Amino acid sequence: MMLKQKIYNHYLHLINEKVKMLEKVLADLKESGANETKSTAGDKHETALAMVQLEQEKMRGLLREVQQQLVDFEKIDPTRTTAIIARGSLVGTDRGLFWISLALGKITIDGKTLLALSPQSPLGA
Repeated sequence: MMLKQKIYNHYLHLINEKVKMLEKVLADLKESGANETKSTAGDKHETALAMVQLEQEKMRGLLREVQQQLVDFEKIDPTRTTAIIARGSLVGTDRGLFWISLALGKITIDGKTLLALSPQSPLGA
């Protein structure tokens, strides 16, 4: 398997795992909120319920961001080669390997460390 394909698969797996984790957290919060509605502890109950609802909204926002990241990521064709640097390019420099895709962080594959960069980042531009 080509290095770019391995990189793509690795990051795809990481993004999918983030989606699953956020969906689980959201489900747990929903259950927690349902348990809070059964309580009758007055002000304390209302405060706890409000905190759960705020956390749910925060997690929904994060989930939407990661789902959009997945949509953007899936548009990358790891088999494509170009004469110019573009989204999906694997670039080797004297400072290391860079994969122009999304800002997904640093990984090591096949003993090679690389950094996934957004094309909008200063270095990616």
